[in-house]
Amino acid sequence: MNIVPEWLNKLNPEQRTAVETTEGPLLVLSGAGTGKTRVLTSRIAYIISKQLALPWQILAVTFTNKAANEMKSRIKNIIGDGAESLWIGTFHSIGLKILKRYTALVGLKPNFIIYDENDQKVLIKKVMEEELRIDTKKWSPAIVLDNIARLKDKGYYFDDENIKMIDVDTINGRLLEVYRVYQEKLKELNAVDFGDLLLYPLMIFEKNPVILQEFQQKFKYILVDEYQDTNAVQYKLLKLLSDFHHNICCVGDDDQSIYSWRGAEIENILRFEKDFDNATIIRLETNYRSTPHILRAASCLISRNKDRLGKELKPCSAMLADPDSKKIQVHGVWNGEEEALEIVDEIEYYQRHNYSLSEMAILVRAGYQTRLFEEKLIRAGIPYKIVGGLRFYERQEIKDIIAYLRLLIYPQDNLSFERIINVPKRGVGERTLQAISEYARINKVSLFEATDRMLKSKQITGKASLNLQKFIDDFYKWRMIYSGKSDNLFETNKVMDQAQLVEHIIHESGYFEMWQNSKKVEAETKVQNIMELMGIIKSDFESIPEFLEYITLFTESNQATIENTEYVSLMTLHAAKGLEFDIVFLPGWEMGIFPNEKSMGDQLGSSVEEERRLAYVGITRAKKIVEIYYAGSRLVFGQWQQNIPSIFLQELPIEDIEHTSFSDAYNYK
Repeated sequence: MNIVPEWLNKLNPEQRTAVETTEGPLLVLSGAGTGKTRVLTSRIAYIISKQLALPWQILAVTFTNKAANEMKSRIKNIIGDGAESLWIGTFHSIGLKILKRYTALVGLKPNFIIYDENDQKVLIKKVMEEELRIDTKKWSPAIVLDNIARLKDKGYYFDDENIKMIDVDTINGRLLEVYRVYQEKLKELNAVDFGDLLLYPLMIFEKNPVILQEFQQKFKYILVDEYQDTNAVQYKLLKLLSDFHHNICCVGDDDQSIYSWRGAEIENILRFEKDFDNATIIRLETNYRSTPHILRAASCLISRNKDRLGKELKPCSAMLADPDSKKIQVHGVWNGEEEALEIVDEIEYYQRHNYSLSEMAILVRAGYQTRLFEEKLIRAGIPYKIVGGLRFYERQEIKDIIAYLRLLIYPQDNLSFERIINVPKRGVGERTLQAISEYARINKVSLFEATDRMLKSKQITGKASLNLQKFIDDFYKWRMIYSGKSDNLFETNKVMDQAQLVEHIIHESGYFEMWQNSKKVEAETKVQNIMELMGIIKSDFESIPEFLEYITLFTESNQATIENTEYVSLMTLHAAKGLEFDIVFLPGWEMGIFPNEKSMGDQLGSSVEEERRLAYVGITRAKKIVEIYYAGSRLVFGQWQQNIPSIFLQELPIEDIEHTSFSDAYNYK
């Protein structure tokens, strides 16, 4: 008797077909709220339960750590501990795993460093100013770095003969030269940036057929989440890895492709059938999130796009039976001030009618739109949270401590050295720092080693020499403890674990006391953040390198939640993707705001189509209620604008919307 597992029986017919279609290329077009994560996890469980592959022969890639962890957890609940040997992770974490095996093939040493965005900016500025004498006031290092990142997203190294998309006017045609020197400096520092975590594995596979074949044969099944968000280098990696077994399953939604500005290429999902022979496409259209009015409005709106494979969201039976289904509310107001006031009033109204603040969200097109809402929410005493604000690991005090730990593990890390050499203040002046830098450059050594040599040869004198000597001595001492060569340098009789070492470094360096004794307003918060960091390392990580890798790969918005209270979420539409709320407020639906002004000048219409996909994402975040606002006038960057209502309002089905006006503002119809 063939007993069907409970987890398989819970799937609807579309989902089950997607799970059981195991052989050959498969594209699962998964609309908003149609259960794509359930399909992915059930598919992996099904493959293992049918003994089609062992867990370590399955590769599943996602875009966020949160998605990867959720997938691991769900699979573990189904198949048990076997889930631990699956290759599940973000593209970058999988790339890192591959790169660690073959560092020598790309000219790196095993203990390479991963530079984050700030590190990259410091390095590119040094390359431009000191190595190539490029005026960084005329040519922005950040923009140059972005151009290099886009090349890496495309899968191009600086010496690639196939580079065709370069703007030759960038730095007067010197972009490739900057790219080359930047990469050379990264290698000298034994470092990589985020782009290298994908570009280097691609280079390894393309130049080493035997290694490629090993991975191709290893992964019998490949699963990809959010395929519509892949860029060129990710696509190339997937294409190469799947070229042996051909069992690649990509789950995505072309209607939610909203990240072209960071390299995502919607063409990857649109041309799936052309790229993969004998491909199957399955559409998941049953939505378990939203009301019929919301789904019809979203489907009608997105149907105006030409670049799409086509599907239509349909409500599940439970939603069809809901008697309280409310039409989408469209509100016209005089100006942005009134818009913010009315939305806050509506929040208070829904709160009085038993809706939780945490089930409400205000989704704006651009970050600058949040200011008014913050002001009004504060005045009304309504707790709120900016989603996508400053992350925990990007705060000054956290970055400082991370620099101490990186210099501990990677003595050649010049950027970390420069960040902390005077934090706390050690009396090291600009002239001394320049002398150290010059010595390091001439002798081709790290700044740490240059400082050590110059102290020994008495080239650094005065008060700074005493402080610098303690700095150098402390790091040698800490490294001995870290390496296990000494466990009693702090007059303790027990072996010091790495979490304890971190705590000792934070205190002995004087860093903790610096903020503890500070009279600055933010000092108390910084002390609390440092204590939180020490607690995280102690409870969640077995080693300092593991912690450093984690925070570098950390891609999730990590703003601290508001403890013991409910709050309204305030964020951009981009930040809202993947989230859901009972009630969603969508302000600023005017031409020039949404769609934004830049997209309105796009003659081909692809930018307007992406804006429309963004509108689709916004509407489908809501489970029960959507309220859209447009204003007759708006103060933008200090200037009043009179905008006409968004074209997207005209594209909503009349039978699913209800137009109201809080004022005598003109009607968009």
